[in-house]
Amino acid sequence: MSLWGKQDSVYADGTVAISNLTVTGTGTTFNTAGLITAGDVITVGTGSTQGEAVIASVTNGTTLVLQSRGTLASGTITGASYNISERPVSTLGDTNYGAAEIYGVDTTEQGVVNGKTGDARKYAPAHAGWVGITTYNDMHGNLRVKTETLVASSSITGDAGDDTILPDS
Repeated sequence: MSLWGKQDSVYADGTVAISNLTVTGTGTTFNTAGLITAGDVITVGTGSTQGEAVIASVTNGTTLVLQSRGTLASGTITGASYNISERPVSTLGDTNYGAAEIYGVDTTEQGVVNGKTGDARKYAPAHAGWVGITTYNDMHGNLRVKTETLVASSSITGDAGDDTILPDS
């Protein structure tokens, strides 16, 4: 795979268990139609609470091998939700944005959010592509939103579950 892809969500069915560098899926079909490839990123846990890593290979429908543990929690992980995407590998462990703060924004999402008003407009990215979005409260308690286009691309597809921030309509 290239340095980054265009799919925000490649695959997320079932749950996973991770021991060392082996990912074992339950209710998964990892090798179906070649959707998952080496270089894709697996984000584990709701909101990436258990970390993320880069996939080295797909063994079969229930087994993946990781390049390294990346930012995954130490020890064995069991029964975890996950998402596999083609997001930039360079964003793993980024100190500016957590894994749950990097979005694949397609042109539809960008247009919809840019057309909003008020607080919803605060999340509007300057460009479609891989975008970091983080929020914080300033010294007066006002919500501030920082967006940064990490990789500009108008070909993002495969919408992930980010529709509360970046709706499609």
